[in-house]
Amino acid sequence: MIDLMENKLMKQKWKPGNMIYPLPAVMVSCGSREKANIITIAWTGTICTNPPMTYISIRPSRYSYELIKASGYFTINLTTKKLVKATDYCGVKSGKDINKFEEMKLTALWDEQTQCPMIQESPVNVVCKVREIKALGSHHMFIADIVTVYVEDEFIDQKGKFHLNQTELIAYSHGVYLTLGEELGTFGYSVKSKKINTSSKQSKGTQKNPDTYKATNTKEHKNDKKNVSYKKNKRFKKTSKR
Repeated sequence: MIDLMENKLMKQKWKPGNMIYPLPAVMVSCGSREKANIITIAWTGTICTNPPMTYISIRPSRYSYELIKASGYFTINLTTKKLVKATDYCGVKSGKDINKFEEMKLTALWDEQTQCPMIQESPVNVVCKVREIKALGSHHMFIADIVTVYVEDEFIDQKGKFHLNQTELIAYSHGVYLTLGEELGTFGYSVKSKKINTSSKQSKGTQKNPDTYKATNTKEHKNDKKNVSYKKNKRFKKTSKR
Protein backbone atom coordinates (compact mmCIF):
# COMPACT_ATOMS: atom_id res chain seq x y z
CA MET A 1 0.00 0.00 0.00
CA ILE A 2 1.08 3.56 -0.69
CA ASP A 3 1.66 5.57 2.43
CA LEU A 4 -0.48 8.67 1.89
CA MET A 5 1.39 10.52 4.63
CA GLU A 6 4.48 10.59 2.41
CA ASN A 7 2.61 12.77 -0.09
CA LYS A 8 1.27 15.19 2.49
CA LEU A 9 2.13 18.83 1.67
CA MET A 10 4.21 20.06 4.61
CA LYS A 11 3.47 23.75 3.98
CA GLN A 12 0.99 26.33 5.21
CA LYS A 13 -1.46 27.77 2.70
CA TRP A 14 -1.78 31.56 2.94
CA LYS A 15 -4.08 34.05 1.26
CA PRO A 16 -2.75 35.84 -1.88
CA GLY A 17 -0.08 38.39 -1.10
CA ASN A 18 3.27 39.82 -2.16
CA MET A 19 5.98 37.36 -1.20
CA ILE A 20 8.45 37.87 -4.04
CA TYR A 21 11.72 38.70 -2.29
CA PRO A 22 14.42 39.94 -2.26
CA LEU A 23 13.85 43.18 -4.14
CA PRO A 24 15.95 46.26 -4.89
CA ALA A 25 15.28 49.12 -2.49
CA VAL A 26 15.84 52.14 -4.71
CA MET A 27 15.56 55.85 -4.05
CA VAL A 28 13.51 57.50 -6.78
CA SER A 29 14.20 61.19 -7.23
CA CYS A 30 11.66 63.38 -8.99
CA GLY A 31 10.20 66.86 -9.30
CA SER A 32 11.81 70.16 -10.31
CA ARG A 33 14.56 72.40 -8.98
CA GLU A 34 11.94 74.16 -6.88
CA LYS A 35 10.29 70.95 -5.65
CA ALA A 36 12.76 68.06 -5.72
CA ASN A 37 11.85 64.98 -3.75
CA ILE A 38 12.98 61.41 -3.03
CA ILE A 39 10.76 58.38 -2.45
CA THR A 40 12.04 54.90 -1.61
CA ILE A 41 10.45 52.16 -3.71
CA ALA A 42 10.80 48.38 -3.77
CA TRP A 43 8.15 47.73 -6.43
CA THR A 44 10.47 48.23 -9.39
CA GLY A 45 12.36 46.22 -11.97
CA THR A 46 13.19 45.56 -15.61
CA ILE A 47 10.31 44.92 -18.02
CA CYS A 48 12.06 45.04 -21.40
CA THR A 49 15.62 44.89 -22.74
CA ASN A 50 15.14 46.43 -26.18
CA PRO A 51 13.93 49.11 -25.92
CA PRO A 52 15.21 49.41 -22.34
CA MET A 53 12.20 49.85 -20.08
CA THR A 54 11.46 49.78 -16.38
CA TYR A 55 8.63 50.54 -13.98
CA ILE A 56 7.86 51.83 -10.52
CA SER A 57 4.58 51.31 -8.63
CA ILE A 58 3.38 54.09 -6.32
CA ARG A 59 0.27 54.71 -4.25
CA PRO A 60 -1.67 57.71 -5.64
CA SER A 61 -1.69 59.22 -2.14
CA ARG A 62 2.08 59.67 -2.12
CA TYR A 63 3.55 63.15 -2.57
CA SER A 64 5.86 61.94 -5.35
CA TYR A 65 2.96 60.56 -7.39
CA GLU A 66 1.79 63.97 -8.58
CA LEU A 67 5.36 65.24 -9.08
CA ILE A 68 6.17 62.40 -11.47
CA LYS A 69 2.81 62.64 -13.20
CA ALA A 70 3.32 66.38 -13.80
CA SER A 71 6.92 66.25 -15.06
CA GLY A 72 6.79 62.90 -16.84
CA TYR A 73 10.25 61.94 -15.56
CA PHE A 74 11.91 60.22 -12.60
CA THR A 75 15.34 58.80 -11.72
CA ILE A 76 15.97 55.41 -10.16
CA ASN A 77 19.02 55.71 -7.87
CA LEU A 78 20.55 52.41 -6.74
CA THR A 79 21.27 52.21 -3.03
CA THR A 80 24.28 50.95 -1.09
CA LYS A 81 25.31 50.04 2.43
CA LYS A 82 26.35 53.65 3.06
CA LEU A 83 22.93 54.88 1.92
CA VAL A 84 20.79 52.46 3.95
CA LYS A 85 19.72 55.06 6.53
CA ALA A 86 18.77 57.56 3.85
CA THR A 87 16.97 54.78 1.97
CA ASP A 88 14.79 53.98 4.96
CA TYR A 89 14.23 57.63 5.87
CA CYS A 90 13.03 58.56 2.39
CA GLY A 91 10.56 55.70 2.54
CA VAL A 92 8.87 56.68 5.80
CA LYS A 93 8.96 60.48 5.65
CA SER A 94 6.83 62.61 3.33
CA GLY A 95 8.36 65.29 1.14
CA LYS A 96 5.38 67.60 1.66
CA ASP A 97 6.90 69.14 4.77
CA ILE A 98 10.64 68.50 4.51
CA ASN A 99 13.48 68.57 2.00
CA LYS A 100 14.85 65.03 2.03
CA PHE A 101 18.03 66.01 0.16
CA GLU A 102 18.90 68.45 2.95
CA GLU A 103 17.78 66.21 5.81
CA MET A 104 19.89 63.26 4.62
CA LYS A 105 22.74 65.47 3.36
CA LEU A 106 22.40 64.14 -0.18
CA THR A 107 23.63 66.03 -3.21
CA ALA A 108 21.19 66.76 -6.04
CA LEU A 109 22.46 66.53 -9.61
CA TRP A 110 20.41 67.43 -12.68
CA ASP A 111 20.19 65.59 -15.96
CA GLU A 112 20.67 68.17 -18.73
CA GLN A 113 18.21 66.56 -21.14
CA THR A 114 15.27 66.02 -18.78
CA GLN A 115 16.13 68.36 -15.88
CA CYS A 116 15.27 65.45 -13.60
CA PRO A 117 17.04 65.33 -10.22
CA MET A 118 19.55 62.56 -9.40
CA ILE A 119 21.43 61.58 -6.24
CA GLN A 120 25.20 62.03 -6.53
CA GLU A 121 25.98 59.58 -3.71
CA SER A 122 24.30 56.73 -5.61
CA PRO A 123 26.66 54.65 -7.82
CA VAL A 124 24.05 54.30 -10.59
CA ASN A 125 21.39 56.77 -11.72
CA VAL A 126 18.79 55.60 -14.23
CA VAL A 127 16.87 58.49 -15.78
CA CYS A 128 13.42 57.48 -17.02
CA LYS A 129 10.60 58.97 -19.11
CA VAL A 130 7.05 57.93 -18.30
CA ARG A 131 5.33 56.14 -21.18
CA GLU A 132 2.13 55.03 -19.47
CA ILE A 133 0.44 55.01 -16.07
CA LYS A 134 -1.63 51.93 -15.25
CA ALA A 135 -4.12 52.06 -12.40
CA LEU A 136 -3.90 48.58 -10.89
CA GLY A 137 -5.45 48.97 -7.45
CA SER A 138 -3.63 50.12 -4.34
CA HIS A 139 -0.69 51.10 -6.58
CA HIS A 140 -0.41 52.69 -10.00
CA MET A 141 2.36 51.46 -12.27
CA PHE A 142 4.52 54.03 -14.07
CA ILE A 143 5.82 52.25 -17.17
CA ALA A 144 8.85 54.13 -18.45
CA ASP A 145 11.58 54.23 -21.07
CA ILE A 146 15.16 54.47 -19.81
CA VAL A 147 16.61 57.68 -21.25
CA THR A 148 20.11 57.79 -19.74
CA VAL A 149 22.24 55.83 -17.27
CA TYR A 150 24.98 57.43 -15.16
CA VAL A 151 27.62 55.30 -13.38
CA GLU A 152 30.27 56.22 -10.82
CA ASP A 153 33.83 56.55 -12.22
CA GLU A 154 35.30 55.06 -9.04
CA PHE A 155 34.07 51.58 -9.98
CA ILE A 156 35.24 51.57 -13.60
CA ASP A 157 38.60 49.86 -14.17
CA GLN A 158 41.29 50.75 -16.73
CA LYS A 159 39.70 48.48 -19.33
CA GLY A 160 36.37 50.28 -19.02
CA LYS A 161 34.56 47.51 -17.11
CA PHE A 162 32.07 48.66 -14.51
CA HIS A 163 32.25 46.64 -11.27
CA LEU A 164 28.71 47.11 -9.99
CA ASN A 165 28.95 44.43 -7.30
CA GLN A 166 31.81 46.28 -5.62
CA THR A 167 29.50 49.19 -4.75
CA GLU A 168 27.98 47.28 -1.78
CA LEU A 169 24.42 47.27 -3.09
CA ILE A 170 21.59 46.50 -0.69
CA ALA A 171 18.36 44.57 -1.10
CA TYR A 172 15.01 44.55 0.66
CA SER A 173 13.44 41.31 1.91
CA HIS A 174 10.28 41.02 3.99
CA GLY A 175 10.78 44.31 5.81
CA VAL A 176 14.55 44.00 6.23
CA TYR A 177 17.47 45.68 4.43
CA LEU A 178 20.28 43.29 3.54
CA THR A 179 23.64 43.28 1.80
CA LEU A 180 23.97 40.95 -1.18
CA GLY A 181 26.35 38.42 0.43
CA GLU A 182 28.85 36.06 -1.19
CA GLU A 183 29.12 35.27 -4.88
CA LEU A 184 27.74 31.83 -5.75
CA GLY A 185 28.30 31.73 -9.50
CA THR A 186 28.17 33.71 -12.72
CA PHE A 187 25.50 33.69 -15.40
CA GLY A 188 25.64 30.44 -17.37
CA TYR A 189 28.18 28.71 -15.10
CA SER A 190 25.95 25.65 -14.70
CA VAL A 191 26.16 24.72 -18.38
CA LYS A 192 29.73 25.70 -19.17
CA SER A 193 31.76 22.76 -20.53
CA LYS A 194 34.81 21.67 -18.55
CA LYS A 195 38.19 21.77 -20.29
CA ILE A 196 39.59 18.32 -21.07
CA ASN A 197 43.28 17.74 -20.38
CA THR A 198 44.69 16.06 -23.52
CA SER A 199 48.35 16.07 -22.45
CA SER A 200 48.20 12.47 -21.18
CA LYS A 201 46.70 11.01 -24.37
CA GLN A 202 48.58 8.07 -25.89
CA SER A 203 49.84 8.11 -29.43
CA LYS A 204 47.13 5.65 -30.54
CA GLY A 205 44.41 8.03 -29.39
CA THR A 206 43.57 6.16 -26.18
CA GLN A 207 43.87 7.75 -22.77
CA LYS A 208 45.42 6.13 -19.71
CA ASN A 209 43.37 5.70 -16.59
CA PRO A 210 44.91 8.33 -14.27
CA ASP A 211 44.28 6.24 -11.15
CA THR A 212 45.94 3.17 -12.66
CA TYR A 213 48.74 5.27 -14.08
CA LYS A 214 49.51 6.84 -10.72
CA ALA A 215 49.29 3.51 -8.93
CA THR A 216 51.73 1.78 -11.30
CA ASN A 217 54.31 4.53 -11.10
CA THR A 218 54.73 4.90 -7.37
CA LYS A 219 57.88 3.91 -5.47
CA GLU A 220 55.91 1.28 -3.59
CA HIS A 221 54.83 -0.36 -6.82
CA LYS A 222 58.38 -0.38 -8.19
CA ASN A 223 59.68 -1.91 -4.95
CA ASP A 224 56.95 -4.58 -5.11
CA LYS A 225 58.03 -5.46 -8.63
CA LYS A 226 61.63 -5.84 -7.46
CA ASN A 227 60.57 -8.06 -4.55
CA VAL A 228 58.50 -10.28 -6.81
CA SER A 229 61.37 -10.56 -9.25
CA TYR A 230 63.79 -11.37 -6.44
CA LYS A 231 61.52 -14.08 -5.00
CA LYS A 232 61.10 -15.69 -8.42
CA ASN A 233 64.87 -15.75 -8.94
CA LYS A 234 65.43 -17.13 -5.45
CA ARG A 235 62.92 -19.97 -6.00
CA PHE A 236 64.56 -20.70 -9.33
CA LYS A 237 68.01 -20.97 -7.75
CA LYS A 238 66.76 -23.32 -5.01
CA THR A 239 65.09 -25.50 -7.57
CA SER A 240 68.17 -25.67 -9.73
CA LYS A 241 70.24 -27.02 -6.81
CA ARG A 242 67.96 -30.01 -6.35
